[in-house]
Amino acid sequence: MFLAYNLIISHRPKGGVLVRKYEVMYIVNASLDDASRQEVMERMHAVITDNGGKIVNVDEANWGLRDFAYPIEDMTKGYYVVLTFEADNAALKEFDRKMHIESAIVRYMTIKTEE
Repeated sequence: MFLAYNLIISHRPKGGVLVRKYEVMYIVNASLDDASRQEVMERMHAVITDNGGKIVNVDEANWGLRDFAYPIEDMTKGYYVVLTFEADNAALKEFDRKMHIESAIVRYMTIKTEE
């Protein structure tokens, strides 16, 4: 029992906060112009960095503007972005909360990636 507890604690960074790696794919409303879309993306990414997280990779070049398989809220296209980041649970919860509130985000899905 004591050994298992030490193994769990040893994987935590200094200060005891567990930082995990996540990947999120989100879709930005295609009707936004480039400047507005970049502002929405920067605002969402700032939620992670402002809460102690670290952006590892932003992949929009391989995704970008794509057609939907079916209409979502009368939209047929969206701008896809894949974001990889490292954050603790509090930063992830705040990011999730902001993604729900942001009207320019059509859909999103966050997964925990392997260590």
